Amino acid sequence: MTPLIALLPIFLIGLILILALWLAGVYNGLVRLRNQLENAWAQIDVQLKRRYDLIPNLVETVKGYAKHESGTFERVTQARNMAMSAKTVGERAEAENVLTGALKSLFAVAEAYPDLKANQNFLRLQEELTSTENKIAFSRQFYNDTVMTFNTRTEVFPVNLVAGMFNFLRREFFEVKGEAERQAPQVKF
Repeated sequence: MTPLIALLPIFLIGLILILALWLAGVYNGLVRLRNQLENAWAQIDVQLKRRYDLIPNLVETVKGYAKHESGTFERVTQARNMAMSAKTVGERAEAENVLTGALKSLFAVAEAYPDLKANQNFLRLQEELTSTENKIAFSRQFYNDTVMTFNTRTEVFPVNLVAGMFNFLRREFFEVKGEAERQAPQVKF
């Protein structure tokens, strides 16, 4: 047996070992990205939950001053419930857009009541909601950055081969569809 033929099994074992290590590294990297993506989505949920918790308090505060505006209150409550029950990223984005519009209507109602604008409870809720809106925007941005990284990683060669084998599928961005929905609720008095 020639020395080269004797080294062939060692070479093949080494090549298989290198390939297995590369495959494990790529798989583990994709798992880390997927977990980071799920964490980013959970952070959006945390902020949206905070928003959902603030809205009933805000509605109740405004109700005390504007009893005849029940249609606005119902739309806000309905939009909140719709947003809370959305399941997919697309459904959630659309429901959040509707909720943002309903909140704009609520603040428009509040504009008509000078006593309400001076109410400390309302002012505190308004500040909390503004802060929450900023946190939601930041969380959405982080989520979308993570989606971009994940999608890019799963689509480039040769990682796309591993991603396809282990069912790492492209993720949907959290997008706002209409131009009007791109604006945060205006909270100004």
